[in-house]
Amino acid sequence: MVFTFQVLILYSLPLAFVLYFLKSYISSSKSLKNLPPSPPKLPLIGNLHQLGSSPYRALQSMARTYGPVMLIRLGTVPVLVASSSDAAREILKTHDSIFANRPCLKIPSRIFYASKDIAFAQYGEYWRQAKNIAVLHLLSNKRVHSYGFVREEEVALLIEKIQKANESVVNLSELVISVTNNVLCRVALGRRYDGRQFKSLLDRTMELLGSFSVGSYIPSLGWVDRLSGLERKVQEVSKEFDEFLEGVIQEHVNKKNVDVECQDLVDILLKIQRDNLMGFPLEKDMIKAIILDLFGAGTDTTSTSLEWAIAELLQHPQAMKELQQEALIMGEGASIITEDKLEKMPYLKAVLKETLRLHAPGPLLIPHESTQDVKLLGYDIPSGTQVFINAAAIGRDPSKWEASEDFRPERFLNNPIDYKGFHFELIPFGAGRRGCPGIQFGMIINELVLANLVYKFDFVLMGEESSDMTEANGIAVHKKYPILVSALPRY
Repeated sequence: MVFTFQVLILYSLPLAFVLYFLKSYISSSKSLKNLPPSPPKLPLIGNLHQLGSSPYRALQSMARTYGPVMLIRLGTVPVLVASSSDAAREILKTHDSIFANRPCLKIPSRIFYASKDIAFAQYGEYWRQAKNIAVLHLLSNKRVHSYGFVREEEVALLIEKIQKANESVVNLSELVISVTNNVLCRVALGRRYDGRQFKSLLDRTMELLGSFSVGSYIPSLGWVDRLSGLERKVQEVSKEFDEFLEGVIQEHVNKKNVDVECQDLVDILLKIQRDNLMGFPLEKDMIKAIILDLFGAGTDTTSTSLEWAIAELLQHPQAMKELQQEALIMGEGASIITEDKLEKMPYLKAVLKETLRLHAPGPLLIPHESTQDVKLLGYDIPSGTQVFINAAAIGRDPSKWEASEDFRPERFLNNPIDYKGFHFELIPFGAGRRGCPGIQFGMIINELVLANLVYKFDFVLMGEESSDMTEANGIAVHKKYPILVSALPRY
């Protein structure tokens, strides 16, 4: 999340001291006997002012003082911050059902049709059915592998595009975003769409999802979102995406005699709607929300992880050399490395695990919310508490990882730790009931693209900013500056 407080502070501080001693504020902070440690907070805005431009890093720093289980207050909302693998295990495994809900947040609710998607939906029967659709019909192993030809075709086109640059400067960041977008458009929607226009729409959507809504945390100041223009921007993007998705669905409805083998994800959702496979009507808004969910998770986080992997390899020539050697053996002189070879590339998988450890695409994951009072590591957590799990801090925890700030892919060779939600030292995609159902879909794209880039080319960084590892904050943490390279053919 990106937190901008100038407008908030300007309008809220005069009210803060009037409201400070209100009985409801005082009593809410002392409702249970043994609450987790808390940093000092200001009236009304709580700890919002402490989060700055990089909330996950600010919370990581605060956890060093107040511990891995910490209670802060964002406006009027109590928020539990978990910064250790033990705390994450308690939340996502031991008490998974209690913390499986999502808080009602204004921006996701507006964009995802009153949170009718999978990621932000309230915990309950609708969410269970929607996730079953994703797991059984959209993102099953069989379905993911059936789109292998799409991924391989798009990777071949990516390589061709770089080759045509003839060693001139190419924007590698832009290219990896393009290839992930193209794969997802073809898999989900059946064809590519106007690259620049679609990318602009998706970028604006992800930017808004990473924005801070005052009204979500201080309801009495919800008017600030209108004054700042945030509500207008959300409405505009929602309307634009809705019109786009409406056209996509109508285009699919008008298709005739769709071959089962050629079905895209919209085709599958429309079939589920026709056959009433959910047990209740699958409304058009639900289909739109689920498709939009797949794009949000499938493009932004996938391309972000891939970009960071490339950036780290360019900073660590020995690791790049090791991966290139593995790719050369697997490629055997073929035009591209195909998906069936990826399982035999342990160093490739180690590079991507290490990238996810250091650069969790969504560092605070999606917030959880407790649905009842619960005891957590000796602390009393009240019902209705929001939960941030600092996956980025957990991935860099020096008590769990040797040389925790260093990029060392070899730490994952002959190491069972994985990112699929069973090892709480590494949870870039969450875990438990609300873990990401599309892990395999996203990671196979990353593996295929990265394997082929290092197989086909040697890269020379162009310009100082290309090697700058500064982060740009949002719902996913991107590299601030694009990777500009000259790509030299390897053979």
